[in-house]
Amino acid sequence: MYEYISGKVAEAAPTHVVVDAGGVGYYLHVSLETFGAVEHAAETKLYVHHVVRDDAQLLYGFATKAERELFRLLIGVSGVGGNTARTILSTYSPRELQGIIAAGNAVLLKNVKGLGLKTAQKIIVELSGKLALSDDLEGGASAAASAGDTEEAIAALTMLGFAKGPAEKAVRQIVRQQPDAAVEQIVRLALKML
Repeated sequence: MYEYISGKVAEAAPTHVVVDAGGVGYYLHVSLETFGAVEHAAETKLYVHHVVRDDAQLLYGFATKAERELFRLLIGVSGVGGNTARTILSTYSPRELQGIIAAGNAVLLKNVKGLGLKTAQKIIVELSGKLALSDDLEGGASAAASAGDTEEAIAALTMLGFAKGPAEKAVRQIVRQQPDAAVEQIVRLALKML
């Protein structure tokens, strides 16, 4: 029904964004990835997925079409609803998630809050073939390397004595800005941020 909503950012929080489009405020549920993209923006354009339920109509907003496509694939898996898909996309960037699925790493995917091992395995089994067929999603092979590089960089920083939370945040920000960066470069840049 809606392809995108473009307008002024009236309100931005880690779980939602209100976009004022021509005097109408649209409340969109967002991932942390999308929140990071619009957090300091005066105006934005968010791609939308509209969910109609018996008790509510919900709008989910995404900074990129690739993230929206992954969301749609995730909610197509039995047992994965909109909030679970949003939590997965808040934990991992679209590139990292593609890498995890391509590598079949259910243990890493299970680290998402509220996601069990069986559901994580089901997501990997059902989406591994679909991700390879989707042209909208960015490179699967390089994404697998990117997810591995991200985890390796986080492990290196924690071994250097940094807390895991800030290390993850710094590494994910660097990978978002420089997706082709090598592990050593990611660690060096993260050290400057921490």
